[in-house]
Amino acid sequence: MSETDSFINEVSEEVRRDRLYGYVRRYGWIAVLAVLLIVGGTAYNEYSDAQEAATAQAAGDAMLDALGQDDPEARAAALAEVDAQGEAVAVTDLLTAATQQEAGDLAAAKATLDGLAVNPDVPQIYRDVAGFKAALINLPDTDQTARRQTFEALSQPGAPFRLLALEQLAQMDVAAGETDAAITTLRAILEDAAVTRGLRERAQSLIVALGAELEQPAVAGADDSADQ
Repeated sequence: MSETDSFINEVSEEVRRDRLYGYVRRYGWIAVLAVLLIVGGTAYNEYSDAQEAATAQAAGDAMLDALGQDDPEARAAALAEVDAQGEAVAVTDLLTAATQQEAGDLAAAKATLDGLAVNPDVPQIYRDVAGFKAALINLPDTDQTARRQTFEALSQPGAPFRLLALEQLAQMDVAAGETDAAITTLRAILEDAAVTRGLRERAQSLIVALGAELEQPAVAGADDSADQ
């Protein structure tokens, strides 16, 4: 390599070095800021996770302390004071309502369940459970029309408590003297593939008690045998 080429290479290298330093001086703060953001974001996430874990643990400890109360009224009051977040709210409210029922305070239990049923911060399944349980509490001043509407909403196809809601609708029909409507609803329960053994037996018993006959399932091949 000639001295001229060596000189040109050295100059080119110096120019590139000066240009790189210029870029660093001009844009280096962006890299520093990116590092700070990454580190800060990681620290914030860890802090948030730690806070959530601490909050959940505190709520769990408070719930266990409340459940340790022997007196139902004291237990219900302690559960109502638990500061729960997220899905823990649903669990706490359901336990609170159950304890209020145990203590004989049905109005308070219904109010707790009604509040949970319309709480948008908990999953739908918990709201459905609360709505169903609230409708089961039939107080003297309960609006029967609203109660029926609740069960009708829960009895729609695909709803998780559909068959249980239909059973309650049938019982409401019986109480109202609508025997035929009750029998029709009970037979719809029996025809559903998802019916449980216990619910099937209750539906069959009520149909018989209402003076109707149980429909016998068709026997496969019966028509063919008769034809022969």
